Amino acid sequence: MNTAPQDIETDGAACRIHRDAPGWDGLRTAAIGGFRCGSAAAGAGILAKAEEALRCEGFQAILGPMDGDTWHSYRLVTESDGSPPFPLEPVSGPYDREAFEACGFTPVSSYISARAPLDEAIGPSVPPAVDGVTVRPWDGEEAQGLLAHLFDMSAASFAANPFFKPISREAFQALYEPVLPAVDPRLVLFARDADGIVGFLFGLPNLAEGKEPKTAIVKTYASRRRGVGHLLLDTFHRTARDLGFTDVIHALMHEKNVSRDRSQRHAARVFRRYALMGKRL
Repeated sequence: MNTAPQDIETDGAACRIHRDAPGWDGLRTAAIGGFRCGSAAAGAGILAKAEEALRCEGFQAILGPMDGDTWHSYRLVTESDGSPPFPLEPVSGPYDREAFEACGFTPVSSYISARAPLDEAIGPSVPPAVDGVTVRPWDGEEAQGLLAHLFDMSAASFAANPFFKPISREAFQALYEPVLPAVDPRLVLFARDADGIVGFLFGLPNLAEGKEPKTAIVKTYASRRRGVGHLLLDTFHRTARDLGFTDVIHALMHEKNVSRDRSQRHAARVFRRYALMGKRL
């Protein structure tokens, strides 16, 4: 079967069908990405057209919006305080949610982004410590080596996440290379012990605020030892404040992930909610 993405366009709407999508509850699943619509009716119409084609091919479920997998853009915005989007955040059109709901899609996984003043995020607490673990920023050298480390840690740490689908190292590097010019090496942290890397945190400035942003973004972090995630997040907050940032965004956390609990402990308040939508056929 041809698994190349298929573009569909109608009057007022467009989408892309990905037939090689992550599975959902053991069902043969496709994904709908590249979605845009000029009205809820047009959006629901093109989703129905894609659904009918996939049903005839024997698919049992559809996920969306999802550009093929969770490494690429996915999720739609369900609630917002109206603040501008930040780098690497999914952006929804004004009718996207209504279109998916009108076609019978419901949320299958929910996410949030939260914001806090760095002074409140740090508070009066003493910096945490983990026996034998040190945290250092990326030195800014060997970008390919950085991406290799990020790939290895991400693939291992997120393999158990819902809708995870492996990708190749080459595909990961192609995805993140365009982001590197926006990265401040001081906001990319690695935790190491005697055996090597045991955690990482990938952060970046919110360049949507202009040339002198005041917000630092925690895009993702993961660890292999208890306490290392807390250590990385606290180190990031203190580093960002020392660099002159005043606020932090904890980006795109799953509502049931431990990172959400950590975020709340650091005084972060939710300002955006997202959902991955799904429909069983």
